Amino acid sequence: MHVKICGITTSAAAQEALRAGADFLGFVFAPSKRQLTPEQAARITADLPPSLAKVGVFVNASRDTIMTTAEQAGLDMIQLHGDEPPSFAASLPYPVIKAFRLREQHPETIKRYPCTYNLIDSPTGPGRGGNGTTFDWKQLADSSLDPHKTILAGGLTPENVHAAITAAGPAAVDVSSGVETDGTKDLAKINQFIQNAKQKG
Repeated sequence: MHVKICGITTSAAAQEALRAGADFLGFVFAPSKRQLTPEQAARITADLPPSLAKVGVFVNASRDTIMTTAEQAGLDMIQLHGDEPPSFAASLPYPVIKAFRLREQHPETIKRYPCTYNLIDSPTGPGRGGNGTTFDWKQLADSSLDPHKTILAGGLTPENVHAAITAAGPAAVDVSSGVETDGTKDLAKINQFIQNAKQKG
């Protein structure tokens, strides 16, 4: 099971995620309390190994902005969390994660989108993501989406992630607010989330 810790804003959180066995780290470049500048992200990614995928999260940004940010921040993948059309994703020379809300998008539409991973987020909440709300994980298991390219997100915590994986059967899980305390990444929660996500059985 692969794990993505999103909304990284400090080197301490990044290093703890690395030590605990995270596979992806997400850096937010869209309006958010977790938003970073490319320069801030670059200072964190400079100390990370190539084996840990650095993902930039964007919402309806221009291609030029994404390309410049990716180069400055040392990104490996691009996560599109807005209304970006398929042609936009196809134009990017990076692997793409595309976020969808399952009830708002027909599975066939999701399957046609040119991306490496589909990130399936909760359909509830005011923001494009990071709302900390769950959904019926069995809906994902019952959909026709390829589980090998599906990342489950939305309201995951150290306490519920194993049950979510069992119910939905994704390739990876994504967490942000679920490993925070008072709006700040909690190193103990990061560690526990990754351990629980990767446990067998």
